[in-house]
Amino acid sequence: MTESEFKKLLDAAEKSPREIAAAVSGLPEKVLKYKPAPAKWSILEILAHLVDMETLYAYRMRQIVADKTPVLAPIDQDDWARNLGYMDENPAELVALYGLNRHHNVGLLRRLKAGDLDKTAMHPELNKQVPLWDYVQKMGVHGPNHLKQIEQLKREATKTKSA
Repeated sequence: MTESEFKKLLDAAEKSPREIAAAVSGLPEKVLKYKPAPAKWSILEILAHLVDMETLYAYRMRQIVADKTPVLAPIDQDDWARNLGYMDENPAELVALYGLNRHHNVGLLRRLKAGDLDKTAMHPELNKQVPLWDYVQKMGVHGPNHLKQIEQLKREATKTKSA
């Protein structure tokens, strides 16, 4: 990953919380909790997922940079959504946490030394070493991918409400 690519990904990662916040600002509870199907996520669940994944990124990135032989714990995001009460979360708190955690993670990444991006950790589920730069890439696209999903859910919820 070049320095220019790294900076571009960090810039994208840094603006994601503002875009998510703008997309969900003022949405009624009915829209936040709208689910297109029982196994699909609502906007509220997406917000909780963003917070939890940012927490996971924070931990994994710190493991990779600081530990001697880090091993990452796999997770099942659907189990997290189902078992951690995502539908009972406070949307304003989730938006604030996502922004604060992302800001803190980007700050860490901006402080890294040359070579830190190439450090790795074993991911047992993938059965391979995963480099830190992989998480930088994930952070650059994770929010925008969910932003598209949120916009689609808003359209569907509004259409369903008026129908």
